[in-house]
Amino acid sequence: MTLEQKIEHLKDAAMQEARAEGNAIMKQHEDALEGVFEQHRAEALRQSETRIKAEGINASQQLNMAMSKAQLELKRELSKTQKELKKELFLEVDEKVQEYMKTEDYKHLLVAYIEKAARFAGGEAMTIYINPTDADKKEYLEEHTGMTLTISKEDFIGGVRAVIHERNILIDRAFKGAIDNEYHKFVFKGGAGVE
Repeated sequence: MTLEQKIEHLKDAAMQEARAEGNAIMKQHEDALEGVFEQHRAEALRQSETRIKAEGINASQQLNMAMSKAQLELKRELSKTQKELKKELFLEVDEKVQEYMKTEDYKHLLVAYIEKAARFAGGEAMTIYINPTDADKKEYLEEHTGMTLTISKEDFIGGVRAVIHERNILIDRAFKGAIDNEYHKFVFKGGAGVE
């Protein structure tokens, strides 16, 4: 082998070794870059999933808050409407009571209340009050019951009240208390019914 051949052979061997080393270094850099890229891609994916979850939770919370606010507003409106309807209903009840108080049936009811109170008193002294609006019925009631009646200074809408003084007993057959009691007990079925 001549010197030129040896140099050529050495040159080829050196080039092959340099190419191999260069290829190995490039492969190493390529693998490192691939690893960095995969880490970056995984981190970006994790961050986007976290952000999507956070946005989903935030959207869900905002939706829940909006629904709660809307439900509260609906309940307020329902309650307000029910109060108005309740007032209207009891105004109608009051009108019906006023109409009833002009009938013969009402006079008979007063007679029955007075007679029942007298039986309960069993002969003890008592004061029987009728409503001021029933003053025009006083004579009729006294005639039909045989009792002396007193016209109340307080308007209790209708009915009678009797006081048995010795036993400290009040017999209350007044419409006002019954209507007030029903007003406070009244609630709409299926609704809030809140005051």
